[in-house]
Amino acid sequence: MKHSLPKHVAVIGTGYVGLGTAGLLAHIGYQVTGIDIDPAKIAQLQRGEVPIHEPGLEGLLAGQEGRLTWTTSYAAVAEADVIFICVGTPPSPDGTPDLTYVTSATASLAPYLNGHAQIIVNKSTVPIGTGDYVQGLLEDHSPNFDETRHRVVSNPEFLREGTALSDSLYPDRLVMGGHPEAVDYLARLYAPLIEQTFVPPIGTPRPDSYTRPAVVKTTLQSAEMIKYAANAFLALKISFANEIAGLCERVGADVQEVSTGIGFDGRIGHRFLQAGLGWGGSCFGKDTQGLISAGREHNYAMPILQAAIDINYRQRHTVIDKLMRHLKSLKGKRITVLGMAFKPNTDDLRDAPAHDLIARLSQLGAVVTAHDPVAMPRAAREWTHLTYTPASDPASALARADAVIIATEWDEYVQLNWAELVGTMRRPLIIDARNILREALPAQVEQMGREAAQYIPEQVTE
Repeated sequence: MKHSLPKHVAVIGTGYVGLGTAGLLAHIGYQVTGIDIDPAKIAQLQRGEVPIHEPGLEGLLAGQEGRLTWTTSYAAVAEADVIFICVGTPPSPDGTPDLTYVTSATASLAPYLNGHAQIIVNKSTVPIGTGDYVQGLLEDHSPNFDETRHRVVSNPEFLREGTALSDSLYPDRLVMGGHPEAVDYLARLYAPLIEQTFVPPIGTPRPDSYTRPAVVKTTLQSAEMIKYAANAFLALKISFANEIAGLCERVGADVQEVSTGIGFDGRIGHRFLQAGLGWGGSCFGKDTQGLISAGREHNYAMPILQAAIDINYRQRHTVIDKLMRHLKSLKGKRITVLGMAFKPNTDDLRDAPAHDLIARLSQLGAVVTAHDPVAMPRAAREWTHLTYTPASDPASALARADAVIIATEWDEYVQLNWAELVGTMRRPLIIDARNILREALPAQVEQMGREAAQYIPEQVTE
């Protein structure tokens, strides 16, 4: 299997992973073609419009003129030395990842494989064994398939929405699994990233302390497992913090002080120990459930991971229970939910805790108003089944409210003049489900207390 140096790349899928991958590879010097079967999305990208909200991404893509093109045609695969599959793998009703899009993308690209050596890279988060499955699909659907020239590599992404650009340019590790020759070739593609020889884009400078990423070369199965295990462990860490928080509340301890104290242990660390409303998004729940499903297939129970999921979703009920303890009945009460995206700096609503809060509040008869700095247009399209009134700004959302729940830790909410805004509420009850006010604005919180506002930091003794 002999390869010349890579020059052309095809990226299939234009979601968070696909757009970031295409922009990154174009920026470090490759000719990149982004492929998506949705003509409306491709038309947007051809006009220079980015269909998702991700800080810095629009500028990065706009700066790649001449190196980055968009198309709905899989024919671009024929010219590519490396083909990245970056399509979604949503959960099925039974919790197993749905490989419909991976199957379709593989079958669609297969006829365009040609005589020169090409690497097919699974960038999507996929169950263990998917690399072999994709290899089999290529054999079945490509008349030109040759296992000595066409290899599948698993190269999972570890991006965080909201900081995806920095995570792409300055990763902590690159994981590549597959045949050693194919893995080495992919490492050559990534050489400018590994060696950090590229010029950082404007607005995303290289961190002063950053040197270069760790490179992990392994098997297909181990690379696929690394992605699942990493997300499951982070989900477990958050759920552990929330379980400890529940006990802190009952014994009179402060969970933030406890988390800080244990985080100084280098074996534990401070990250992902924030108690609150719990995790959401497209990764943690899906990937944790995916591991549980994989265990079930092999008659291997994974009770710790199931507990992490159960604890996480319990947090959403805990917030409603806390609200009801203070308001008794929610029927007819005006409740404001601040934050709709599952985390700040994104418009992603997948598995957002705010969704469940709004749904449950409506079931209990509350009149719900919601606000988000970025995600409201997307919510208007995707949350048509929910009953709520969108607010144009936080001030109008809080006016005459009986209570407010802070569901997403946007900086915009930290910077509000809370001491003034609580005066516009019918009952100044604040459920800080993300613990953003007490630490950032102690003076305002103290003032709110003096003015008889009820400030309830989530999972902290009341």
